[in-house]
Amino acid sequence: MRVGTANSLAGRYAAALFDLAESDKTLDAVMEALAGLEALLATSAELKALIGNRLMRRADVGAGLAAVAAELDLPKLVANFLGVLAANGRAALLPDVIRAFRERLASHRGEATAKVIAAHKLTAAQEKALAAKLKARTGRDMALDVTVDPAILGGLIVRLGSEQIDTSVKTRLERLGARMKGLT
Repeated sequence: MRVGTANSLAGRYAAALFDLAESDKTLDAVMEALAGLEALLATSAELKALIGNRLMRRADVGAGLAAVAAELDLPKLVANFLGVLAANGRAALLPDVIRAFRERLASHRGEATAKVIAAHKLTAAQEKALAAKLKARTGRDMALDVTVDPAILGGLIVRLGSEQIDTSVKTRLERLGARMKGLT
């Protein structure tokens, strides 16, 4: 489920969290906590299994997420929010909620969001450099929604609204193969 629009269920949960964080003046702290959760989700098979297990009791999922929140020292608002997701049987929405929250925060700040697919995790310096290049291209501050897909082999795929910039090695190899087929 990769939705993230305001009308989706994940978007509505993200909007509720955003409104609470905005009223508490903790938008940056909440985004930082969500980014930490997102990074953990990318590397922890156990956390993915916990939020994706539909057979596990909601209370057990909630206890697991509470333990994660305590271990990561997440702000109380985020820890409570994770409890609400678990209690409502919506823990599996967490990745989409994070994405929707990031999009809403970027919009709130007047930033555009670029969806980036990379072959490997980008460093903070690489993300900063990419955001700067995209800002130079578009004239707008840029928030990045980065996902990792080793299948592209190298390079990046960047989506800015309806525009796509594909510098992936996979696409270059496919184009080369198509050209070679035309030569034989």
